[in-house]
Amino acid sequence: MRLAPLGFILLWSSSFLTARVGLAVVSPLLFVALRLVAAAALMTLLALALRQSFRPLKHRWPRLAVAGALVNGVTLAAFHVGMVTVETAVMALVQAMNPLVIALLAMPLLGERLRPLQWLGLACGACGVVLVVAERAWQSPAQLAAIALGGAGLAGLSCGTIYFGRHGRGLPLLPATAVQLATGALLVLVLMMLFEAPRATWGVPALATIAWNVLAVSIGGMALYYAMLNRGTAGRVAANFYLVPGIVALLGWWLLGESLSPLALLGFAVASAGVFLVVRHQAAASP
Repeated sequence: MRLAPLGFILLWSSSFLTARVGLAVVSPLLFVALRLVAAAALMTLLALALRQSFRPLKHRWPRLAVAGALVNGVTLAAFHVGMVTVETAVMALVQAMNPLVIALLAMPLLGERLRPLQWLGLACGACGVVLVVAERAWQSPAQLAAIALGGAGLAGLSCGTIYFGRHGRGLPLLPATAVQLATGALLVLVLMMLFEAPRATWGVPALATIAWNVLAVSIGGMALYYAMLNRGTAGRVAANFYLVPGIVALLGWWLLGESLSPLALLGFAVASAGVFLVVRHQAAASP
């Protein structure tokens, strides 16, 4: 498991870039629904092939369903709709605020206290995001709305991470992941029927990006994510997110031709430093 964090970071970062390519030819909720349905089916088959029983889940199905709907459904739906409008790196930055939100939620829910450096980290993270969001709001109200959607996705990810950390640990990995992918898929299908007119231009870009996000991200990445949650705390796992925006920004510039203004780059640096200050103590305090 030593290489799990590095593998997770690379796979998670790749999802932003490949999704951006796929969203040019497939509507966002359809893209996410196909990704989650296929991933849930493959994860179920893999669990059965490896004879990992679903029986240990028993009465914990409802809790797994809640965690899956939040981490897979709410998070992916919100971020993919947002990525239609704003750069991948901006959405990655919003998602990287996950450790900050978890730190705030841990105070009332888990009775944890923040150290002075963590409070400084929260302030830096907030200031960095404000810099990026303010620039986007100045450019276009549509971009502000997209970032707000990212905020909803962030809430789903943070709440789902804490919920799974409290109620989902100790379960067989593949069956538990399959259930959470399936409940996320169900939620996204409902959202798609209510709010989207699905469209797709089928070809290599659509098929390749969906396949990558199914196999590498939804199966490989999420399996690593839940495996790390099973072995550590929510705060320790969330510590991996602060590296993602920088990687996405670099790869987005190199592969997609995306660029960020000096003000946005400053916001990225300040926010990433803030997340580092918060997660440094969380990771050190984790078993």
